[in-house]
Amino acid sequence: MNRFSKIFFPQLIVPKNAVVKNQELHSKSQKLMIDTGLIKHCGNGTYYILPLLQRSMEKLIRIIDKYMSEIDGQKLTMPTLTAADLWKKSGRFETAATELMITKDRHERTQILSPTHEESVTNLIASISPVSYKSLPLRLYQITPKFRDELRPKFGLLRAKEFLMKDMYTFDINLEKAKKTYDAVNEQYAKILNHLKVPFVKITADTGNMGGKISHEYHIITEIGEDSIISCPKCCHAINRELAKDGKICEKCCENDLKNEQGIEIGHTFILEDRYSKLLKASFLNKSGKPEYLQMGCYGIGVTRLIAASIELFSSETEIRWSQELAPYKVCILPPKEGSKEEAITTHLDMEIYNNLSHLDDIIIDDRTHMTIGKRLMDMKKLGIPYLIVIGSKSADSQNPSIEVHDLKNNYVNDMSINDAINYVEKCLKT
Repeated sequence: MNRFSKIFFPQLIVPKNAVVKNQELHSKSQKLMIDTGLIKHCGNGTYYILPLLQRSMEKLIRIIDKYMSEIDGQKLTMPTLTAADLWKKSGRFETAATELMITKDRHERTQILSPTHEESVTNLIASISPVSYKSLPLRLYQITPKFRDELRPKFGLLRAKEFLMKDMYTFDINLEKAKKTYDAVNEQYAKILNHLKVPFVKITADTGNMGGKISHEYHIITEIGEDSIISCPKCCHAINRELAKDGKICEKCCENDLKNEQGIEIGHTFILEDRYSKLLKASFLNKSGKPEYLQMGCYGIGVTRLIAASIELFSSETEIRWSQELAPYKVCILPPKEGSKEEAITTHLDMEIYNNLSHLDDIIIDDRTHMTIGKRLMDMKKLGIPYLIVIGSKSADSQNPSIEVHDLKNNYVNDMSINDAINYVEKCLKT
């Protein structure tokens, strides 16, 4: 049984009349996640991911795994430490130097705490090259911590020095096949975000120091976003402002029609061509038995950033609202305060409801009954558990007992019979 009294979520309690001085600039998501005990600040740009948010992260990981498996994505784990020599071969040791976290072992060998793994995965394939064309396409991905020496980490998980990222690397026999893979992965990215019911825009982006000629970003539009996006409502095309020339995004667009917005980047895709495979000697044998360099693509989703961005998008200033699929728990039962007359009359009612919904594996009881229902209800609303079932004074009515159902998703509160409440919640969770 899931009980809130057993969960470690150290809430930040600020006295009502307290004056907070020298407070660093917070994003809405950062403040809410700290206040509700989802994360705790550790050091400059680093955070503890606490149990409730860990549960949300694992839900997102399972969703990503599902959609990657549909296109034959194979999951692996690459070393966090990458030899600096590989980055020197690719030329990125110099071009990305300001963002790299660099360390040395006892033998003075320089290594990088990897922000991404193009060099590493290409080196893996090169070590067994040439591979047979029959083994291609190859689509490898991982979901692991990444590191970036941000000059000014801020906004909590939206811009941190350590973060969780899903990164996929694909290998094809030619550019035409690589583009088919690119389209397939991008289609799955859209499916992931649609599954989460998170509104997003896909925009044409700069390839930067990654290489290749084709790149797209996925953004959640919010005022706090640090990327400027120009879009045309008429043609539905959008680009990162970095690529804009004279305000035009296509030949059909009129400058007066363009819309300017701010976005949080939560995904990025690239066709790399042979940018890394040629330098690091990753090849395959074609049907004629001759070696050719592999055509590559790379694809990222910021896992922790996506969760934070969705909280930023959906929440109020005082209460978290989740993409329902990512809520740490979807249903919370609040039994009466200990020692109250309702407690004596409604004994075991909380367990009856719990057992009827336990098949959901997403239900929890707020058994901190030393606290009033009002205080616990306030906590659960702030935490954003989508469906709250309150066993209160009306539940003790011997003639017509009812329980109070709070549907935070639809901003709806109503008194229902036990059976109606159970049916209502089950129906809502299926939609």
